[in-house]
Formats: sequence, C-alpha cells, structure tokens
Amino acid sequence: MENQTMMQESSMEDSVERTAANSKAARRNFSKIGFIYVAGIVVLYVLVYAIKQVILGLNPAILDDSDLSLLLLSILPMYLAVFPLIVVLLKKSVPAVKPRKRRMSAGQYILALIVCIGLAYASNFVGILITTIVGLIRQTTVDNSILSVATNVSPITILLYMVILAPIMEEFMFRKMIVDHTMQYGKGISILLSGLMFGLFHGNLNQFVYAFSIGCFLAFIYVRTGNLKITISMHMFFNFMGGFVATNLLRYLHLDEYMAALESGSDVGAAMSVIGDNLLAWGCYLLFVLFVFGTTITGVVLFIVFACQKRFRLTEDSPNALAKGKRLSAVVLNPGMLIYILFWVSMIGLQLMGVL
Repeated sequence: MENQTMMQESSMEDSVERTAANSKAARRNFSKIGFIYVAGIVVLYVLVYAIKQVILGLNPAILDDSDLSLLLLSILPMYLAVFPLIVVLLKKSVPAVKPRKRRMSAGQYILALIVCIGLAYASNFVGILITTIVGLIRQTTVDNSILSVATNVSPITILLYMVILAPIMEEFMFRKMIVDHTMQYGKGISILLSGLMFGLFHGNLNQFVYAFSIGCFLAFIYVRTGNLKITISMHMFFNFMGGFVATNLLRYLHLDEYMAALESGSDVGAAMSVIGDNLLAWGCYLLFVLFVFGTTITGVVLFIVFACQKRFRLTEDSPNALAKGKRLSAVVLNPGMLIYILFWVSMIGLQLMGVL
C-alpha cells in the first residue's frame, strides 16, 4: 500500500514537471513568434523608408501616383521581402502541427460564408461606431485608412491587390503560419491568436474590430477543414464585395455633386436631379445596401443559432495543450508577444488621436 502511494505521488510529480516544462516551452515559442512578426514590421518600415528616399531622389512625382505608390511602398516590400522573411524564420524556429484535412460540403460552405460576411459587416459597424464616438469626443473625424486607399487607387489595382493578392498572402501569413505553429498548444488558442495578430496588424481601430472577428472565424474554418483554399475564397469574396463592388459603386453615385447641391441651399430638385442623372448607379447601390443588411442579419442569426447548437465546439486533441491556468502567461505574457501587441496598440492609439 505504501509503495502504491509513493508511486502515485511520483506520477503526480512527473505530471506537474511535464506541465511546467510544456508551459515553459510554449512561452518560449510564442515569444519567438511575436519577435519574428515584430522583426517583419521593423524590416517593412526600414524598406519603405529606404524606397521612399530613393523615389524622392529620383522622381518625387511617383508619390503622386496612388497606384504606383501602393505598389512600391506597400505591396512589393511586404510580399516580396517581409512575409517571406517571417515564413523562413518561423519554419526554422518554431515546430508546426498542421490541422487534419476534412471535407466541407457546398451547403456548409455557403452557410459558413454567410456567417463570415455577417460577422464582418456587424463588427465593421461596431468599429465605425466606436471611431465615430472617438471622433465626436475629439471633435474631428478619425481617418478610415482602408477607405482612403480604396477610393484613391484604380479599380484594377483594387481587384488585383485587395481581392486577389491580399487574401492569399494574409490567409497564408495569419491563418496557416500562426495556426500551424501554435495549434499544438490548443486549437482555441491558435484561433484567438490568429484573429488578434491579424486584427492588430491592420494598425487602426475600425479595421481591428472586424479583422479580429473574421480572423477568428476563418482560423476556426481552417482548423476544422485544414484547407486554406476555403478561407482564401471567403476572404476574397468579402474583399470583393466591400473593397471592389462598394468603392466602384460609390464612384458612379457622384456624391460630391449630390452633397454640394444639398449644402448650397438650393431646392431639393437639384439634389434629386443628380440622382436622376445617375439612376442606374443609385439603384445598384441600393441593391448592394440591401444585400449587406440582409446578409448581416442572416449571418449574425446563423452564428447565434450555431453557437447555441454548440457547433463551434472544438475537440481538443492537441499534443501539448496548455492547462487553463497557464494559457495567458504562456501565450501573451512573454517578451515577443507583448512587444508585438504594445507596438500595434500604440499605433492604433496614435491613429485615433490623429497623429498618424
């Protein structure tokens, strides 16, 4: 009996030691991930500064071309240098465990897409509401950076960059790379971290809210299916509707003329004349707005129903899943991840204050 008790105590001590060692290893790996993404940010800023100085020295007029500026100061340094650097460093530094491949039927895909779009638009509304309140408190408007970019570049650039290139690269960097290198410590952890890092990377509060929301949902889909093509296609569809369709419809509404007619104090007929001259565009925009409202309501309702049915429950089969009391300290309270989070929180704060 005494020997059995001693064996049980020894087994418990071994279990405690294994848990402590696992938490320590996890904390170290999460810190590496944070530092690697911070290194990517540093490289990006250095490259952008260097490229800008070269442009100013050769031909400053290039900076007046929104499409060319986006290509030289964002797309090329990000996708040809920063993201590849992060991939190489992650593969060398942190072990990966890929989710198992599972099929998704056409019906499941459509329902998931509706939920994704619903969550995106609902959380986008929340983000806009928060930034509007902040703007009212500061008595100024808070800049919506993505809207500024979308309205200043050509439709072709929006299609190639926002609809095709960005979803592919972002899903690879913030879904596959983060989930694959953290899922061994818990599926829920990898999903939340994917959404958090993706949201913060956008650098402003409005985009953070909806990017975090859809980032978590797409990470959940990737964990459940192991198929990045599914999340890429959903991301593409959302960017197509919000980035390409919406901004191009706005171009044809001639809102400047409409607002000028209202603000000039002339009769309502002048404003209505602007609508009449662009009736097709206003009709299409009305249909788009109805689509957004309908999809948002349907998506949110489906999300609530699925949550009540516990369809988002994850079966935990991660080899090194962290104990509940160890998750926060291992995942977030480490040097690398803290620096990553504090940097982007500071950037968001500066953006809200109008400094950036």
